[in-house]
Amino acid sequence: MALNLVKSYSTNNDQSPFDDVKQRRIGINCCNLVVGGGERKQKQKKKSRETSVSAMAASPPLSSKFNGISDDLKIILDANMDEAPARRRAREAFKDIQLSIDHCLFKIPTQGLKMDERYEKNSRGLEIFSKTWLPESSPPKALICFCHGYADTCTFFFEGIARKLASAGYGVCAMDYPGFGLSDGLHGYIESFDGLVDDVIENYSKIKEKPEFRALPSFLFGQSMGGAVALQVHFKQPNAWNGAVLLAPMCKIADDMYPPFILTQILITLAMVFPKSKLVPQKDLAKLSFRENVELTVYNVISYKDKPRLKTAVEMLHTTDKIASRLEEVSFPLLILHGEADKVTDPSISKALYEKASSTDKKLLLYKDSYHSLLEGEPDEVIFRVFDDITSWLDKRSMNESNQT
Repeated sequence: MALNLVKSYSTNNDQSPFDDVKQRRIGINCCNLVVGGGERKQKQKKKSRETSVSAMAASPPLSSKFNGISDDLKIILDANMDEAPARRRAREAFKDIQLSIDHCLFKIPTQGLKMDERYEKNSRGLEIFSKTWLPESSPPKALICFCHGYADTCTFFFEGIARKLASAGYGVCAMDYPGFGLSDGLHGYIESFDGLVDDVIENYSKIKEKPEFRALPSFLFGQSMGGAVALQVHFKQPNAWNGAVLLAPMCKIADDMYPPFILTQILITLAMVFPKSKLVPQKDLAKLSFRENVELTVYNVISYKDKPRLKTAVEMLHTTDKIASRLEEVSFPLLILHGEADKVTDPSISKALYEKASSTDKKLLLYKDSYHSLLEGEPDEVIFRVFDDITSWLDKRSMNESNQT
């Protein structure tokens, strides 16, 4: 693959990113949750009916996807993971297998890094899992605070991403949102997206106030739905961050993908009555997100794999509406990275964010033929190219901030 096929737009570039906008067949992630995988409105009804019928068959147990594991581990993996204790047992029993898979992220050495993970109760009484990765031999250049995507956790692929960033001299911290990964809460349930954002602010504010981090520049790092979280954090704390790196951010639904008014009203009504109930199964987001290595996503054993919960879908829909109406308020330094072949979040939306953000320091990078998961689901050379683009951007801004202080 030719790695020079990367489109770059920045504030000193005269070319508008809208000069080559292409319509996408599949819309943003929360639209997938609401309108059946992002297909055009009123299309493929027969296929949807077939999907509903096939969904009636019980899914095979998770343990059946792994050969040669013990009976005890099968019991742990096949347990109901609605609550955090079961997810924690699964992660603890399976983490050595996870970290030994054949993926470039897990070949990054841990020598020279300090890592710490912990559980702490927040102001709502929820036990939140968090982890930090720090360079051992020198002070970090800056602090990077990670916001993960829908259904995900910071304990699988991000483990390798964090090692790579820490090896480049950065302090990295991450957390699992309530209801996801190892943190307390009903699995996959977002009662309030605004409350989730407050939980993120509370956690990262405590970390930033630690003496070893207080004087450092700090950046948000958001993937997919985590991009929406990062932008909402910015709206609540407009002067608290030195910038953000957003990978395929979920920040708006394309106009031609927005669900019909009657459908959204039905969904909202159902969510009021049955907030924790689940929708009809949707397309496999792993297959849509990964151009390569899709077979490795099964090792993310504590990710949420079930049907989206009604209230979660409504909260994500409302959140994208709010963000879409406030794109002009995005004012901090911004690096946006998106695969041009992304079928989960529409690249045209990243272009809209780039175009409308009031930031004077903003850059958009589009990767030809790349899918949604730029740091996990691409060929190794693309993954490392994206890493280089991110660290180059961070290096320059961390140096500028350090010089100013």
